[in-house]
Amino acid sequence: MTIGSSMSSGYCSLDEDLEDCFFTAKTSFFRSAPSKVPAKNVTQTVEEEKPEPPTVQEIKQKIEKYNAKVTNCLLMKLNDDGTYTGFIKVHLKLCRPVTVPAGIRPQSIYDALKEVNLADMTDKRTSFYLPLDAIKQLHISSTTTVSEVIQGLLKKFMVVDNPQKFALFKEMRKDGQVLFQKLPLTEYPLYLRLLAGPDTDVLSFVLKENETGEVEWDAFSIPELQNFLMILDKEEKDKIQQVQRKYEKFKQRLQQTLKEARGKPG
Repeated sequence: MTIGSSMSSGYCSLDEDLEDCFFTAKTSFFRSAPSKVPAKNVTQTVEEEKPEPPTVQEIKQKIEKYNAKVTNCLLMKLNDDGTYTGFIKVHLKLCRPVTVPAGIRPQSIYDALKEVNLADMTDKRTSFYLPLDAIKQLHISSTTTVSEVIQGLLKKFMVVDNPQKFALFKEMRKDGQVLFQKLPLTEYPLYLRLLAGPDTDVLSFVLKENETGEVEWDAFSIPELQNFLMILDKEEKDKIQQVQRKYEKFKQRLQQTLKEARGKPG
């Protein structure tokens, strides 16, 4: 899979901004009630029933119709073995910071061709905010799954977080509403693109945090879990001190009231 184009981004020190980054993540992970969904932004969780796989002839006809609507050079190509290749665009809508290696140079074409993993060259880590709603264009095959698309995007940005933290959604517009549906890891995005046509207003892909309703602790590294425990322990101690100070003041007022009551004539 070839991932093209690049974009600017900003880094924040994990040591300096750890607590801020944690609270950003904790807002989503530890909320007791689900956030309100805007009226025109609905998330669907029910998977659609898949039709029977199309024949090679049907695929050929669909590709011809698809290419006839393409207004740029991003055409789909049918291979001799019945597979095909094409392009999809993925919108990055990540609100939480991701973890990347610290002090690593950008990946070069040589690194990509040789499949050099720059993340393995250092154990130092830093937090990184991907630009909100940035778009990445991917050249993939009809056999490329959602799981492979997610892994490819993370590798491009040298993100070392567990891929289970992320999910690929398809975004559709219908009757003035924006509908999001989480795609299963075994789904084939290029086939969905072929069925919908090249118009991204009809269908687009979005990479977001994997909101499952429960925290998937297995997706976090040991250092991340230790950092969470440290911050939660600090919050617990602060809360205990607040309660102790509150009731200490109440105790003092009560003792003062009793003392004044004893000093008054009966």
